[in-house]
Amino acid sequence: MSIDPSLVAYLPLFAGLDTAACETILRDAHSLRVAKGKPVFEQGAEVHAFFLLLHGHIRAAKMTPAGEQVIVRYVSSGEIFGVAQAIGLTHYPATATTVEDSVVLSWPVTAWARLTVQFPALAANTLKTVGGRLQEAHSRVVEMSTEQVEQRIAHALLRLADQSGRTSDHGIAIDFPLSRQDIAEMTGATIFTVSRTLSNWEQRGLIDSSRQRIVLRQPETLRVLAETVPDENKRAAGKT
Repeated sequence: MSIDPSLVAYLPLFAGLDTAACETILRDAHSLRVAKGKPVFEQGAEVHAFFLLLHGHIRAAKMTPAGEQVIVRYVSSGEIFGVAQAIGLTHYPATATTVEDSVVLSWPVTAWARLTVQFPALAANTLKTVGGRLQEAHSRVVEMSTEQVEQRIAHALLRLADQSGRTSDHGIAIDFPLSRQDIAEMTGATIFTVSRTLSNWEQRGLIDSSRQRIVLRQPETLRVLAETVPDENKRAAGKT
């Protein structure tokens, strides 16, 4: 089935490309519907394709040698992902799992070299995305190393709200299912600490929190919490 270029031409991956170029690139793509909770690819599998998320959300998670899962990031609609070949990898470094029913465009990995030679803007747009994610990863490393747990949780929620938040009368809703376990795996905190922190914020009116949904009622207050430098005693306590 052919894919209408008008559905994707506005996305960052296709910036600087005309309609004819988009049509050529899309000829190699296949549309896939992936049910909630299913992997698009798994960590350690040989790279066979790269992807663009048209609808839904995807969780990229990495399993450590000790068997602990770490959520690397969430992928939102319109983002390219699984571009391991762009950074010279032959195996996927993480597992990509849908957190809701999703629609994905898939290109065979064999098309990458040909398309990026033919359309340098495609390679440039992809590297821009990869660079942004690398910068985000660096920020998270700094957060994990220097911030108390409340700051890390605030930063994680604000990052998700900036990435895929939906504005309502009640605040900014993180527009996909997000559990306390997910937040713990993003921030290096225990689920007990995450639950305690979210309950405290809910009592203060900063957020609305259900089992799988979070609304930031006072995002600016959370930004202040995220950026406030604790004293040394609080910093030490926050690293436990």
